[in-house]
Amino acid sequence: MRYLILSDVHGNLEALQAVLHHVRRKHFDQIVFLGDAVGYGASPNQVLSWLRSLGSDTLIVRGNHDRVCAGLDSGEYFNRYARQASMWTNEHLVPKNMEFLRSFPEGPRPLSEHAAFCHGSAVDEDTYIFSAYDAQMAFEAISHQVVFFGHTHVPSMFVLHNEAGQLSLKVRLLSGRRVVVDLDPASRYLINPGSVGQPRDRDPRAAYAIYDDEPRRLYVYRVNYRVASARRRIIQAGLPPVLGDRLLYGA
Repeated sequence: MRYLILSDVHGNLEALQAVLHHVRRKHFDQIVFLGDAVGYGASPNQVLSWLRSLGSDTLIVRGNHDRVCAGLDSGEYFNRYARQASMWTNEHLVPKNMEFLRSFPEGPRPLSEHAAFCHGSAVDEDTYIFSAYDAQMAFEAISHQVVFFGHTHVPSMFVLHNEAGQLSLKVRLLSGRRVVVDLDPASRYLINPGSVGQPRDRDPRAAYAIYDDEPRRLYVYRVNYRVASARRRIIQAGLPPVLGDRLLYGA
């Protein structure tokens, strides 16, 4: 099986369209979505309508912005710009998309016998995995060899290797236009494909991944998109301009 893995679109239609255009000639069998379809961006209905059109075979988990924008959580812990965007999104979602967003299940969920996926961490869907400590807790919370996660918006990989009973934990940033990684059967992995619509690794290009579970090979791609158009749409919608400005810098 080859999985197209998308995360953190955040209502950015221009970025999503660029990714779908880029992937149109690549083979994949199933789409996996790691959460946060909405929040920040000005096209939540278009993004959710596309996800709905994929049918029930699509593997989805909810993100924290999905939960708040759907009215399932107050979002009191959000910064003021995120709160404003979540309120705007909640007010602008059409009923079918609101119902669909509310149906997103909490992760983690199994992807295959050896792989699983979640939004933040297997510990908790809101937990960020930034440090070795975060990664260690996440590894202990789930037994799968490979776990895909989002939430941080940074393409990265934590590798837990066991050699003769000695554990080592390393982190690797997955930067560049195209990254290919062959996974070691003797290691365990936490893999973040990066964000489609809200990159935060100082690279404004949209990010996505394809995972081939036969050779256990990972591909991570970065794609240029019409950032200025996405920014203009945010401003014209009356959302905080900073949410559009940050797209220019991938921050």
